Amino acid sequence: MTCQKTSHTFTKIAFKPLHTNLFNIVLISFFLTIGCGKAYSQEIKNNKKTLPAGKQTDKPVITEKPTIVVTDTIKLDTVRPKKTFLDGKVKYKAKDYAKIDQKRKLITLYNEAELYYKDVELKSGIIVLNYEKDEVYAGRIKDSAGVLTQYPNFKQGGSEVQPDSIRFNFKTKKALIYNSRTEQGEFKIKAAVTKKENDSVYFLKGARFTTAADIDNPEYYFQTNKVKFIPGKKVIVGLTNMVIADVPTPLALPFAYFPMSQEKSVSGIIIPSYNDSNTRGFSLQNGGYYFALSDNYDLTVLGDYYTNGSYAMRFESAYATRYKYRGNLNIRFENQIASERGYPDYSKTNIYNIQWSHSKDTKSNPNSTFSASVNMGSSKYFKQSINQANIGSNLNNTLSSSISYNKTFNTIPQARISLTATHQQNTQTEDIIMTLPSLQGSIDRIYPFVGKDGVKKGILKNINLQYNVSGKNEFTTKDSLFFKPQMFRDAKVGMQHTIPISTNFKIFKYFSATASTNYQETWVTKTIDKNYSTTEGKVVDTPVNGFDSFRTYNFSTNLGTTIYGTFNFGDDKRIQSIRHVMRPSITYSYTPSFERYYDTYTVDASGKISTSEYSRFENGVFSAPGKDNSNIVGFSLSNTFEAKVRDRDSTKTEPKKIMLLNNLNFNTSYNFNADGKTSLAWQPILVSGGTQLFDSKMNVNFGAVLNPYAIDNGGNVINTYNIDNGGSLFRMTSANLTLNYSFTNKNGGKEKNTQSQRNGGRNDDLFGTNTDLNDSRNSQFKDEPEDKEDAIAEFFNSKIPWDMTLAYSLTYSNVKRENQISGNSIMVSINMDITPKWKGGVSTGYDFVQKGITFTQFRFERDLLSWRMAFNYTPLGINSNWNFFIGIKSGVLSDIKWNKRSTSNR
Repeated sequence: MTCQKTSHTFTKIAFKPLHTNLFNIVLISFFLTIGCGKAYSQEIKNNKKTLPAGKQTDKPVITEKPTIVVTDTIKLDTVRPKKTFLDGKVKYKAKDYAKIDQKRKLITLYNEAELYYKDVELKSGIIVLNYEKDEVYAGRIKDSAGVLTQYPNFKQGGSEVQPDSIRFNFKTKKALIYNSRTEQGEFKIKAAVTKKENDSVYFLKGARFTTAADIDNPEYYFQTNKVKFIPGKKVIVGLTNMVIADVPTPLALPFAYFPMSQEKSVSGIIIPSYNDSNTRGFSLQNGGYYFALSDNYDLTVLGDYYTNGSYAMRFESAYATRYKYRGNLNIRFENQIASERGYPDYSKTNIYNIQWSHSKDTKSNPNSTFSASVNMGSSKYFKQSINQANIGSNLNNTLSSSISYNKTFNTIPQARISLTATHQQNTQTEDIIMTLPSLQGSIDRIYPFVGKDGVKKGILKNINLQYNVSGKNEFTTKDSLFFKPQMFRDAKVGMQHTIPISTNFKIFKYFSATASTNYQETWVTKTIDKNYSTTEGKVVDTPVNGFDSFRTYNFSTNLGTTIYGTFNFGDDKRIQSIRHVMRPSITYSYTPSFERYYDTYTVDASGKISTSEYSRFENGVFSAPGKDNSNIVGFSLSNTFEAKVRDRDSTKTEPKKIMLLNNLNFNTSYNFNADGKTSLAWQPILVSGGTQLFDSKMNVNFGAVLNPYAIDNGGNVINTYNIDNGGSLFRMTSANLTLNYSFTNKNGGKEKNTQSQRNGGRNDDLFGTNTDLNDSRNSQFKDEPEDKEDAIAEFFNSKIPWDMTLAYSLTYSNVKRENQISGNSIMVSINMDITPKWKGGVSTGYDFVQKGITFTQFRFERDLLSWRMAFNYTPLGINSNWNFFIGIKSGVLSDIKWNKRSTSNR
């Protein structure tokens, strides 16, 4: 054996209990022996500075892989050298000391020890590396009080384990782990003993797994003795028992399989919940399957089945593409059977509802947009649905939808076009008006008399014209005939072209004047012909198919100004000044008579022959031209009041502005062509106003109708001024006042009830929260505190989070001298955190006219950490019902729940 010539450098090493120079000599001798015996050369860098004996250091000790250095051509020893025990860099450090035991082949790291090797990261109180057996051990240490601290933290690749102690072999990749703690997605797993077979398979003994935050003291867990665990893929367990509050329950499975995926969502079965109903029997509800189709869209299929034959299906999908669009689609269908066939109260009803919401990111294409907001279906859906408890939607009388596409053409002048499909449905009368589609097009204003300088000044240069086109394909039908052949047979098709010409100018410097004329041409594909039918004994409208058109025009002008007034009270006063802004305006409009578009038809009434006039365009998609000329002048006056007050903060020198009245408006008009019989000259004065109080938290709106004419004994308006009939100047026929007050002590304000608004109801909870009975895992209150500790601190400081919404409505009616309060009601909704874990809420109201309580709902919720318990109760009316839910919050175990509810009386 020959020892090759080698070169050595010294590595800077710091160890607490040894003198630096002496230890370096021993360590150098050790590496020289290894280098000669194995024909290796170990590169060690010299100390740049000698450390005093016993001085601690946090600098890491780095041991690098030996490097073979061949310096001449002498033949090497024929004895085959041993392979190095590690095939990668090992980095380690410790706070107190790092000790090498050459005899036992051990490196011991103590206190805040860290070791890094390839993809292995190990942190612990104590780490012992056996470089002969290629093993590492890590465990806890005791602090000065004798408490075990610094638990090991073992990371390899994407897996992380936090045990009490661990033994790991670098070559075989096997490990023995005691009291391991690890997280896989929403699951937290703890095992008494874990055997790591390889990088992808673990065997666990005495294991528990849960979704609770504290794995050592969970509210619940699943206990099993045998587990095969494949990280990121699945968990296969033997006999498993559910334990709640450390008390074993009778809920057990002989074996179980839990899929675990690193993906955001995975497909899986949705287990139904059991329920029973007096009218439909026993049922399985909200069972189905979730399809994780891709990262951009998914699909949930849910269904209900009742023993009396009723069933329901729901399809829910959400989709999104970043920087392009996002939306969701819900389709619901219910086949409802009441009672039993043969009984007098037996009934069978099919109801459905379709909701689609789509929005396009404007950054994807600023010149075109596409959006959809659809809420259509059976008129009785929200009143009769088994799986919807939304009183706001139930009381709403209209459903509306809109799908629109808009495109802008960057031409000169710029042009715009939009296609829109709309839907309006009255749930009381079941009338439906639908346009499929409607076309809107326009070309920007053109100023034909503006010179090259582009200055628009004066009457002539301000003259501008525009072109607008509107087309409609409209259907008017009933709920029962929706999308049936009759609906399409009664379609109304038309197109309207409009060319407005206008200008504006100044009069006497302070008055702004506008003048405009409007030309309009209307095309239709269907008109009517009215004739008396002797066979039917009545006037019959006969449709006439074919192109027809009519043309109209009108003229209007407006004169207005702005008047400012300030009332100063002195800088030393609390209210320094009040500013009043008035904007009066006068409008005149004239539309001639278009009698040429009217015809006469014969009417046989009581044996007498008479005639009446009609327009063949009156049932068209656009309104018929006017028969009488219109010669009207209108008056309007708007006011705002603003106060300047001295700020309560004495350090501020500038006064504070407060809005007293946001608006106070008066509107009326005078018809020069009124005959005093069929029409009166003066129209009633409409008064409206509004303001905001308490830092804009309270909205106040009021209005009134003042009629200058008197009424006779029958309550009919006569052509006599009220003041000439022994009354006041104006007769107030109606008035209203509404107050809306919403306030909270929570940060960020109160979240709006967007789903209720989407269903057609209110965006607040005055009619209760929107409860989708398909899924009760979501909180009724939604506004969870960001920091639980802060929430507890607020509770003990008597700062209970709460929010309140209040609405008051008062209506006065005096059309026919009834002089009564026709409406007087108050509604209130209050939610509060009763304790850090208990939430409660109530929505109620009182009708002072009917002298009764209006809609009332009570809401309670208990935060059980990884569980949630909720209860809501509606005690009054045809919508009375209750609902109780308790279940695990985590989506991966959402099927572990108990949901019980009553059916409403509707």
